Amino acid sequence: MPTLEINTRIKAGLKTCFDLARYIDFYQKSSEHSSENAIAGKTSGLIELGEWVTWEAWHFGITQKLTSKITEFESPIYFVDEMVRGAFKSFKHKHIFKESYDNKFDVHCTLLTDIFNFQSPFGVLGKLTNIIFLKRYMVNLLATRNALLRQKTEELLKIK
Repeated sequence: MPTLEINTRIKAGLKTCFDLARYIDFYQKSSEHSSENAIAGKTSGLIELGEWVTWEAWHFGITQKLTSKITEFESPIYFVDEMVRGAFKSFKHKHIFKESYDNKFDVHCTLLTDIFNFQSPFGVLGKLTNIIFLKRYMVNLLATRNALLRQKTEELLKIK
């Protein structure tokens, strides 16, 4: 089972980062390249423990649906979403938020760590798919989303 870890330093407070990361409307905006839309369950606002959302998206040239549920939650420290139904055999995505300090810019910030564990379907063929492109695709997807999260939270702080 591949495990991906992405670390993103954001010049904003824990609560701001935590809330934006679980804000369905932002998630949809950050996924415009794959036309992700929340179509069932929690379809807008802040997702909470025990809630689920079904996403419809365009990946790998086909429309796919994926349902995930928030299975662990401690505001503003972490939340976990797990696939209930979808193209993966399984996945578990931990979003961990930790106060940090950026010495370069002399500013307090938040370190967001995404830990994404997944299993591809189709046995050996799925493992080969992971090696050839799926791991890289998922890293790019998470890194892009986190870059937009960083940009948006830092913009929000400049407005205040």
